[in-house]
Amino acid sequence: MVIYRYIANQVQIGFMIAIAILLPLFSFFDLLDQLDDVGRGTYRVHDAFLYTAMLLPRRFIQIAPFVALLGTVIALGKLAVHSELIAMRVAGLSPLRISLAPLAIGMVLLLSVAALEQFVAPQLQQKAITLRALALEQSAELGKNLGIWTRNEKNILRIGHMLHAKKAIGIEILQLDQDGSLLTHTLAESADIINDDIWKLNNVVIRAFAKDQIAAQHVDSLDWPSSLNPEDVLTLTKPPASLSPEESVRHVEFLRSTGQDADAYALALWRKVGSALMTLAMLLLSIPFVFGSVRTGLSNKLVFASLIGIAVYLIDQIIANVGLIMHVNPAAIALVPSLTMIFVAHVWLRRTF
Repeated sequence: MVIYRYIANQVQIGFMIAIAILLPLFSFFDLLDQLDDVGRGTYRVHDAFLYTAMLLPRRFIQIAPFVALLGTVIALGKLAVHSELIAMRVAGLSPLRISLAPLAIGMVLLLSVAALEQFVAPQLQQKAITLRALALEQSAELGKNLGIWTRNEKNILRIGHMLHAKKAIGIEILQLDQDGSLLTHTLAESADIINDDIWKLNNVVIRAFAKDQIAAQHVDSLDWPSSLNPEDVLTLTKPPASLSPEESVRHVEFLRSTGQDADAYALALWRKVGSALMTLAMLLLSIPFVFGSVRTGLSNKLVFASLIGIAVYLIDQIIANVGLIMHVNPAAIALVPSLTMIFVAHVWLRRTF
């Protein structure tokens, strides 16, 4: 038990060293990107630092697989360099039993990532995006200049932008008949979202299309029976990667139920699963990496591990982008790289042990 605790402490130190190197590095690139916008609107240096700081949980989640790989290589590699692994094996500990401690710490890392992904990173990232938009004097109103399009069986809805969850600006509603022909075209300056069922449209122009004529009508306000949840509409303004797993699942269901393309949001959801599996894969890969090359120095191990991490990251990004363009199943796109690495680690573990 004392030996396991010692190994676990070494792995923890390795993880902390990896985090201390990778997290500032990734954040530095974020900061450089933000400094390009300093001077626009009211965006200042402290805003750039604040934005970068609010993205730290998201960056931590992204580097978790590399933390698992490099942290374990640092810890076990250091033990190998000081001949401590050899002493443990002479004392009767098999490589498999020695590996239990890194795996336990890796599970703690995965649980931490899961908690950040659900409760911390999405909220801070979305807040950072909004504050940045305010400072740049673009639009605190989410989604402005993008236009939000959604539909159900009878209506196509366009929203210019959302002021907040209860106020929409620039409303356009196309009402269709069963054959898909246009019945009415409604324009409204704004909409107060009373509840999930009723939107109060303001300053409304309604055009009704008959066979031989178009009838126009103006009203100051109109109650429109909506089947859209305002939270679902508001989610359309957020980048897919910024959503929590719960938000992603709900939004994918909403898009598919309204006949819209949900691939980008489904891919973002499955990539969260893929990232967790990749963290496990990197953890498994690091173990035979150390035991299978005892004569190799720690610095060489770290260089090689870094190259593996960079290659896996680049390949994963390429597969995701190409797969999305080619409309490949999002689950396959997200899971194939991580499952492939788990298979490689499994084969390497069997050959090593």
